[in-house]
Amino acid sequence: MDAALLTALGALLTSPVVAAAAVYGHRGANRAAREGGALNGFNSLTDQLQEERKEMRSELATLRADLAAERAESARLRLLVTQLGGTP
Repeated sequence: MDAALLTALGALLTSPVVAAAAVYGHRGANRAAREGGALNGFNSLTDQLQEERKEMRSELATLRADLAAERAESARLRLLVTQLGGTP
């Protein structure tokens, strides 16, 4: 066997291995890109949920203050009715 034949056989044997490695590497890169996109989407949704939660807490605090004011007004009116001789 001469050097040209050995080189040709080496190229024939290593080319499928190199091709398989390239396919596997490409699949890995695609998977990483998909996972990166999924993580970015997840982070975006998490940020939106946190903003909505903050808004809901603010709205809840406002509603609780309104309810407390209504209860105080109701108690004041009941007292006024009682003072005037009525029954609430």
